[in-house]
Amino acid sequence: MSNSLFHEFDAVSAAQWKQKIQVDLKGADYNQTLVTATQEGINIKPFYHRETFGTVQAVATKTTKWKVTQRIVVTNASAANATIKNILKRGAESVVLHITNDQISIAEVLVGVAVSTVPIHIEMDFLSVAYCADIHAFAKENAASITLGVDVIGNLASKGNWFENLTSDHEAVAQILKFDGFRSVLTVNVNVYQNAGATMVQQLAYALAHVNEYLNHYGANITNTITLNVTVGTHYFFEISKLKALRQLWSVLAKEYNVHPECTIIASPSTRNKTLYDYNVNMLRTTTECMSAVLGGADFIHNLPYDSLYHHANEFGDRISRNQLRILKDESYFDKTDNPTEGSYYIENITQQLAEKALTLFKNIESNGGFLKQLKAGTIQRKIKESAAKEQTLFDEGKEILLGTNRYPNPNDRMKNDLEISPFPKKQARKVLVAPILTKRLAAKLEQERLHNE
Repeated sequence: MSNSLFHEFDAVSAAQWKQKIQVDLKGADYNQTLVTATQEGINIKPFYHRETFGTVQAVATKTTKWKVTQRIVVTNASAANATIKNILKRGAESVVLHITNDQISIAEVLVGVAVSTVPIHIEMDFLSVAYCADIHAFAKENAASITLGVDVIGNLASKGNWFENLTSDHEAVAQILKFDGFRSVLTVNVNVYQNAGATMVQQLAYALAHVNEYLNHYGANITNTITLNVTVGTHYFFEISKLKALRQLWSVLAKEYNVHPECTIIASPSTRNKTLYDYNVNMLRTTTECMSAVLGGADFIHNLPYDSLYHHANEFGDRISRNQLRILKDESYFDKTDNPTEGSYYIENITQQLAEKALTLFKNIESNGGFLKQLKAGTIQRKIKESAAKEQTLFDEGKEILLGTNRYPNPNDRMKNDLEISPFPKKQARKVLVAPILTKRLAAKLEQERLHNE
């Protein structure tokens, strides 16, 4: 007898599977009953077959290298240093530091931290060559593994203005790129587009067009890796495919410019589907989103605390969010294989379609003047608003479901007296060069109505 059980069964073709399904439908329409349309323009079929592909890739078995990461907003150097040391003892393997002002000494923030073995990613609310020079000197002196999150175009997209102006910002970036002690300098904040309601195809295409502006401007001066900062939404398999497609698309673009073919992906859960009411469900959402990030191939993953919408950063919320990642890594075997989704016909098919559609949109953006031109013309903002409005309509009609909010809400929930911070963005009257791309949550309007009626 053969050692393989599968040798005892005849192969079944795609046509035979479909014929059997149609028989079982007893006259119901195959496409209307079992084929699901998505906002990405991809129809989900009820089954996927080997005939769809040529040679199926072998499944990789080497150990994966994703890091449990925690993000810290730094307003005080000594307090941040204490927090970093604490979280590294309690399960974090990497840190994202969000520096709020240029008076904060990075040497004080990282004193006593094993920076040669703990990867540090630094993002800033400002653009300063002198500040980056200080970080560079610290990195060289301490053999630190540091990534900078410099994204002047992302600042323009999310805030509506350059840090200073186009010329000054690009000159500053050119100087920062000369520092050779960083693993990465340029970051593309793809999360801006996802959190505002862009489809996955748009997120991928805008990421590609966004980074292409840097490649066009700096070219061979980009000598290290590019970092892609991505948020992951609720559609599990599609989000896995999104990250896989992102790597594929970057590889194609990198070859055209002869730059580093690998990119670094930092992933975190989206804010778009998080809710104020029945907030514990956020833990379930963030868990599956972090799972998508791992299976999609992210290098660093930092979680979103379940109560981050309405509470200041706190030890309990941070510990729960960090432990969710530790459970995935230590108890769920999510650190045992690399690319575990390879060979899944469904995921491979979605990945291919997302990549192809995004590449088509990217080429359209480039043929119409490029990303910056379309951003200044408001085209990118308008397209994202249209996609967000479609998803909002689905939510309002109960077709896009957030449990505990528009499905099975608890009418006795009360939140008005628990708000330490506002879960709703405040409108700021300021002069902008372009219309900013703003974060928008699906449940915001419904929650405001419920708070008003408490």
